[in-house]
Order: sequence, then structure tokens, then C-alpha cells
Amino acid sequence: MTVEETCLAAKHNVSYPALLTTEDKNNMLEIIAKAIVEDAEVILDANAKDIENGRELPSHLIDRLRLTKERIVGISNGISDLINLDDPIGKILSSWVNHAGLHIEKVAVPLGVLGIIYEARPNVTCDVIALCIKTGNAIVLRGSKDAFLSNCTIVEVIKKALKKSGYNPEFIQLIEDTTREGAERFMHADEYLDVLIPRGSAGLIKTVKKNATVPVIETGAGNCHLYVEKTADIAMAREILINGKTQRPSVCNALESLLVDRSIAKKALPILLGAMEEYNVTVHGCAETAAICNVIPATEADYEKEYLGYEISCKIVDGVDEAISHINKYGTHHSDAIITKDNAVAEKFLREVDSAAVYVNASTRFTDGYEYGFGAEMGISTQKLHARGPLGPEQLTGFKYRIKGNGQIRK
Repeated sequence: MTVEETCLAAKHNVSYPALLTTEDKNNMLEIIAKAIVEDAEVILDANAKDIENGRELPSHLIDRLRLTKERIVGISNGISDLINLDDPIGKILSSWVNHAGLHIEKVAVPLGVLGIIYEARPNVTCDVIALCIKTGNAIVLRGSKDAFLSNCTIVEVIKKALKKSGYNPEFIQLIEDTTREGAERFMHADEYLDVLIPRGSAGLIKTVKKNATVPVIETGAGNCHLYVEKTADIAMAREILINGKTQRPSVCNALESLLVDRSIAKKALPILLGAMEEYNVTVHGCAETAAICNVIPATEADYEKEYLGYEISCKIVDGVDEAISHINKYGTHHSDAIITKDNAVAEKFLREVDSAAVYVNASTRFTDGYEYGFGAEMGISTQKLHARGPLGPEQLTGFKYRIKGNGQIRK
């Protein structure tokens, strides 16, 4: 099918998920959680072919592309967790009686037909389908050519399992056109889509924002910072730095920038950057950092960069105000953290850092729908309308007003 025909198929079936009962939605989630584990070998075979076809890809993309049995079980567990969450649809958000005696309710409803355009992450295919089932939305998926076989197989497994159990799976659609022209047509499918969510590189997100005629929820790149304040527990800072930078450096909530307070730099930097050396992380440091440790001189571009690998920028700052200013200037409003024992400084950091997630004495790696208790996520929104942070079930709803009267007319 063409891009337009695929989107139209989702639109034709948009009312089906929207009108499902909570029981049916949870039953469908249980079915697909079980199906992807039972058919894991089929999915892994397709994924292995994608990895072989993409062997020239950068290492961070290979990591995002790769599925394992353990990762599939983790995805399945995340889908199962959605079952235990409250159904967000039909929830009365507020209610009141106005001056005319009208009873007004603000009620959560599905957004409609969601489109997602994403790169090299077949796990997203499962997460998105599950979230759309939970929230009663139809979905059009457009993955990259790098994960094409994986995505096709996952969608086939899920739709087959749902159909076998008597459910209509046609609210789930996958665009098979992975060309640049196909992507452009998808961005212009406002006749069929209610919202479009890009998930991937900064380049992809920028292109979608610039070219889409469909309303966009931006999921941003992650230039995430760790600020080690003068009262910080250096041992804690070291462990959080290692976790944030090296546990999985290819993801958007990994650390990319380290800021250290000038008053503790001579003591802290050898410990912190020594840890980076142990993990073979290349450090791009300011002149003051270079005077203390052996680093590559940092450029202005280094402070802005999302490395997505074993590299990090480092800058010495003169207190929390300069740290906050640096983060708000160079960051991507994703996730930023401070290590401190000073409660007043911590509160100032929480209040003034303009990011979707701000941490005190914890790793930025926790910015994730599963970790926040959402079961799964559509991505991490770095914008301010209409949702921010992990896009879980509640963030994938809109609302409408239901008004009941007994003959009132406006005078």
C-alpha cells in the first residue's frame, strides 16, 4: 500500500480501539506480551538480518537496532505492566455546575490516529502498539529501513495473535515505504493523522518539525548534564557518572556533559575523569580541566554535542548559577542532574534548570517510561505542549467536555 492508503486504513479503523472496554484492552495486551515471547526466534531471525544488512552503521545505531531474547522478555514485561495501570480513557478529569445549572465534565479521550516516525529501534514498535491499545488510539508506524525486517515481523506477529483471538488488528498499520519521499508524504498526511511523533536523531526530529503539516509532539535529543556541586559526595558522583555515561551510551538519557564546581575541581576531577579513563571514555575538557587532567581541548561544539558513544565534555564552573546557565544554554531540555548535600542548592537547581526531568543525587538514566511506572513510552518529550517527559498512557490522551442540561438556553 502507499503511504496514504496505509494512513487511511488506520483512520478507517480509529473508532475500534477507542470503543474497546478496559477488559478487552488489557486482554489484548496480555495476548501481544505472550506472542512476542513465543515468537521470539522468528523476530530474532529477522533482527539478525537487519543487523547484517546494517553492518556499516555506527555502533550506537547497531546497539539500538539489536534485539536479544532478554530484551524481548523485558519488552514483554513492560507490556504486561501496562495491564496493571488504570485505564486513562473515560476518566473524569474535573466536573462542575455552571451559573446556568449545566453539569460540565472534562473527560479523557484518545487522541485519534497517531503517527510515529523512528530510527533503528524495533523495541519501539512493540511499545507503541501496546500504548495505543491501552489508550484506544490507532497507530501508523514508520520505522527506518535499518529495522525494516524486524518491524515487519513484530507487526505481523502481533496482528496475527490479535486476529486469532477475535480482535480487529487493522488499527495497527506499518508503512512499508522507507524512502525519503515516503517520509515526506507521511509528514504531510494531516488528512489522516491527528499527531505525529518523531523519535530518533536530532536530524530526524529537526526535519519533522520543519516539514510536517501534521501537529508534532517533539521527542528531543539528549545532551544530558551532571553537575558536581562543591558539597557533593564524590564517591556518589563517580558512580552516577559511570552509570549515566557507560551503562548504555547510545540512548538519549545517557550523560554527555560533566560540570564540576571550581572549588573542588582539583580534588574531584582526577577521581571522576579517572573513572572515565577506566571505561575508555574520551573527555573533551575546558582549559582549566586540561591543566588538571589529560583531556582533549573542548570546543564550543563539544558542549552542544550529543555524542551517543564513549565521549563526554567537561567544564569547570563557578558555582550553581554558572552551572544552571550552562545547562540552559547548551542542553536540550531533556534530563540533567546535580550531586549535592546542600538542600537549598538542590531546590534552586530543580527550580531553575529548564528540562523535562531534573534530578538530585540520581542518574539521568531513569528518564524512561518503564522506570517512571508508565509501562512503556512513545518517547521523551522535550517540548512544553502538550506533554513533557516520558510519553506514557496519560500523555497520549486528549479531552472533551460532556455537558448535561435540562432545557437551558443562553440569554
